[in-house]
Amino acid sequence: MNNRNQVNINVMTAIQLNAMNTELWQSIGAIADSEPLMKRLTRFAKKLVKEKNDPTLMTKEEFFAKIERAEKQPGKSFASVEELDKYIRSL
Repeated sequence: MNNRNQVNINVMTAIQLNAMNTELWQSIGAIADSEPLMKRLTRFAKKLVKEKNDPTLMTKEEFFAKIERAEKQPGKSFASVEELDKYIRSL
């Protein structure tokens, strides 16, 4: 029965995706005759693609998990700013 529920969730997602796709194309059609709006849309779409491909973006959960992993690592301390600077430049 659990597998059946999983299939229903996936079908629902596909239906929602199709609805969003339809809405997107209808919205694009509504502004297609306006060059300034189409330029804005294109710039925004390019920005979204950059965000999608940005490896530094992470969810809140991923961020805090990364902090927890870092806290478990041995720390370093430096006697002076110069020593810290030397260490950073050596990386």
